[in-house]
Amino acid sequence: MAIIRLQTTIQADIRNVFDLARDIDLHQKSTFRTGEKAVAGRTAGLIEQGETVTWKAKHLGIVQTLTTQIISMHKPYHFTDIMLKGAFKSMKHQHLFRQEDRYTVMTDIFEFESPFGIIGKIFNAIFLRNYMKQFLLERNRMIKSAAEADF
Repeated sequence: MAIIRLQTTIQADIRNVFDLARDIDLHQKSTFRTGEKAVAGRTAGLIEQGETVTWKAKHLGIVQTLTTQIISMHKPYHFTDIMLKGAFKSMKHQHLFRQEDRYTVMTDIFEFESPFGIIGKIFNAIFLRNYMKQFLLERNRMIKSAAEADF
């Protein structure tokens, strides 16, 4: 299983950052390069615990769909989503938030496993881990920009 840990420091209130991180509309803006679109479940606004969203996007030249569900949420400190259906063998994304003075520290812990056994592990090591890290970094830059513009 591959694990990506990212930490982003944002000069904004924790509640604002938390809401931006679960905002379907902002997520679609941050993923314009892949044309990611929410097509089922919650397709706009703020996703809540227990809700699902199905994304359709073009990754690695292939149109893919991914359905995730928010399995836990404690506002404004964390939420976790998991893959229900999609290209990964498994996927779990923890979103953690803590306030430090005028800053919010947003931490992502993204765990995923590719199908296809050893071939999937090699693909993760050579390419997919970095691809997913860049995907998350772009999303986090958009959250940071939006939060700090509102601060």
